[in-house]
Amino acid sequence: MDNRDWGMFLFPYEQTVEELKVKFKTMRTELKKREEYAPIEFVTGRVKKISSILEKAKRLNIPMDQLETGIEDIAGIRIMCQFVEDIRRVAEYIRHRKDLKVLYEKDYITNYKESGYRSFHMIIEYPVQTALGQKVVLAEIQVRTLAMNFWATIEHSLSYKYRESLPDNIRKRLKTAGEAASVLDSEMSSIREEILEAQKKFEEDSNVMTQVLSWIHQLYFYHLVNEAIAFQDRFNQIWQDQNMDDMKLLLNEVKQMVVVAKKSENTDEI
Repeated sequence: MDNRDWGMFLFPYEQTVEELKVKFKTMRTELKKREEYAPIEFVTGRVKKISSILEKAKRLNIPMDQLETGIEDIAGIRIMCQFVEDIRRVAEYIRHRKDLKVLYEKDYITNYKESGYRSFHMIIEYPVQTALGQKVVLAEIQVRTLAMNFWATIEHSLSYKYRESLPDNIRKRLKTAGEAASVLDSEMSSIREEILEAQKKFEEDSNVMTQVLSWIHQLYFYHLVNEAIAFQDRFNQIWQDQNMDDMKLLLNEVKQMVVVAKKSENTDEI
């Protein structure tokens, strides 16, 4: 082992992970606002542990002075999607980004591993700005469904425990579990439109209720305490009945009362 300062060596990778996490989370937020649905469910990232870097370098016969080019996943980003169809869409967004360069891709969904592992990998170059100037860092982006991620997380833990020499019975059961995860993804894809419609309705209903409570709260600002209490009681009853049509009517009533109170206050000031 060389005597490098590992903290300084890993710093650009840590910065890369943090910046990419922010960028992909921002992408998710923007897509959700534009299309009411984002193919990205959530984003995580990690920098490989020193022990894992050394183990991989040893396994692949990578010289210590070539770690930066020989190990491509020291910085790793995972993007989770609800549906398999979303993976291709996310990959396409990444390919068109100008702040990184895709070097190559590994499709373990179409060509899944014998173990049952499924995921879509993209090896990228990312220019990170350090105190000493720009440094181009290699990073790996993994795009997968929640089911794929669950399986891969368990498989990784077991591989670490057995040092990648899994007992045959566990290997077979993992493969069966991987096939089950693939079936789950297929079933979810078959009812994708129904799922998205249900999620959209839930978000719309939640937004309406949030707005009602916000407008009721504003009534207190205009000293309409009795009206606010009355509206709150109606809200509680409508919420119990789960009647969203009545909730929307209540929203309009409360909003109109606040608008009238605001105009009245402005008139009094004049």
